[in-house]
Amino acid sequence: MLVALLLLGGDGRADEAPTAEVIFENGSIVTVDPEFSIASAMAVAEGRVLRVGSADEMEAVQGPETKVVDLQGRTVLPGLIDSHTHPTGASMHEFDHHIDEMETIDDVLSYIRDRAELLGDGKWVVVRQVFITRLKEQRYPTKDELDRVAPRNPVLFATGPDASLNTLALELSGIDEDFEPEGPGKVERDPATGKPTGILRNLTRYVKTESTGRTPSREEEDERLTTLFRDYNSVGITSIIDRNAASSAVEQYERLHESDALTVRIGISHAVGSAGTLEEIEATIRKVADEAVRTEDSMLRTVGIKMFLDGGMLTGSAYMREPWGLSEIYSIDDPDYQGVLFIPPERLAPMVRAAVDSGLQFTAHSVGDGAVHALLDAYEAVNRDLLIAPTRPCLTHSNFMSREAIDQAARLGVVVDIQPAWLYLDTRTLVSQFGYDRLRYFQPLQSLFQAGVTVGGGSDHMQKIGSFRSINPYNPFLGMWIATTRQAKGFEGSLHPEEALTREQAIQFYTINNAKLLFLEDEIGSIEPGKRADFIILDRNLLTCTDEELLHAQVLETYLQGAQVYTHSEESP
Repeated sequence: MLVALLLLGGDGRADEAPTAEVIFENGSIVTVDPEFSIASAMAVAEGRVLRVGSADEMEAVQGPETKVVDLQGRTVLPGLIDSHTHPTGASMHEFDHHIDEMETIDDVLSYIRDRAELLGDGKWVVVRQVFITRLKEQRYPTKDELDRVAPRNPVLFATGPDASLNTLALELSGIDEDFEPEGPGKVERDPATGKPTGILRNLTRYVKTESTGRTPSREEEDERLTTLFRDYNSVGITSIIDRNAASSAVEQYERLHESDALTVRIGISHAVGSAGTLEEIEATIRKVADEAVRTEDSMLRTVGIKMFLDGGMLTGSAYMREPWGLSEIYSIDDPDYQGVLFIPPERLAPMVRAAVDSGLQFTAHSVGDGAVHALLDAYEAVNRDLLIAPTRPCLTHSNFMSREAIDQAARLGVVVDIQPAWLYLDTRTLVSQFGYDRLRYFQPLQSLFQAGVTVGGGSDHMQKIGSFRSINPYNPFLGMWIATTRQAKGFEGSLHPEEALTREQAIQFYTINNAKLLFLEDEIGSIEPGKRADFIILDRNLLTCTDEELLHAQVLETYLQGAQVYTHSEESP
């Protein structure tokens, strides 16, 4: 219960004002309110922001038991929000063994050789999400190379739905010169013999791998996940969206919530497959709506569903409006190849309609501009007789856009979920493949802001714990640095700097905008009276520090609903 102080009003009557539990003063509090105002003090009570303003304005809510914290000029921001994570899988990635960073083909082959020796003959060696665009050589390891380091082990080097396999893996999976897949996908073949080269396009579903790791207990899974969440807190993250949550993940989140073990708020974008009849898919979507999770404390919230519309830009399978072009990097030999579109328009629109009808946000993995336009056209079709804006339909990834796509998204009320790490890690390869000019609307953040599109920043964190070492890195200050500089690893200069965000916009990108993607902008995303007290204290001012200082910003304390969930120490990473 809030304790009340009696104050004498101007008419002589006694007015009640709640008493603050804690007052933070002498700081630079970046509120991210509609005016982006900066305050010097704020008061917190019962997990919510009570008052924001000057130290003098806090006197009215200060009681004898109120704790007063001197910020010593430090900067306070709303708790940061990551719009795109995969925490359950990421937390378990190194469960049974450490995996070093792989930057070259030799690194990959050394890892595979060591794993084969450790596991013994016949055991599967699997490497996932080491993207060829990020390797020095910018190519897949060949079948012969994989055979050389692991001749008696089946090997899968997978980058999402695409992969490179060695001879034994192909044999065990039944992929030979006579193999013909059903549905989208391609087996790369030697033009002289017709035999598979080992490269598969969108066909890892046919690879018959077997698990070689130790099966974790439920307790171990929970411990790994809460360890990850604490690491999120260490870089200022207080809320996330799981952008492909399985039912098992939702159950785990609910279990942790019931035991008061969650230190981040979680938005659930429930995974829904696109295979099967439309009736079956529509029924699955309705079931997600019927079983939607929405806790009173806003710690867990089902926001919608997630599907996969196209492939990836790192695997050469994103669906583009124009052909990819011939490529040694991606092993593309068809001049007309545009990538892979998983859901045809006549099926996509009914899926969108089912989500909107059910009050769910629809989103789909849409990397290429062809996929982005296909999804926007589906939204347009449904919007003709069913208003979609209230459900905040989303474009996920949306790396390749166009001026027309930006305007269409703005007009329809479509929100966008973008991950700057792709720009930082992959611009070098993309410019080599497409040329600088074709990337004019690659992650066009400033254009989206100017058009009034709500665009939120995420990481697409898939593997490992550690904000810089993870795949992808989830350090939000790295994300802000990328969004404001457009600089990339191994690339000279900036990628279309006209699309860079200001510092203020970059902060909005990871706070209030993502709160809107979570449908929680009335609860979190800014420091305003009545909102939940999710905030962080930093060691520097993000509005005035240099670019280099922004990149290395350090969180000193993180608060979730008024409770401290992280404090920096000399031993902190």
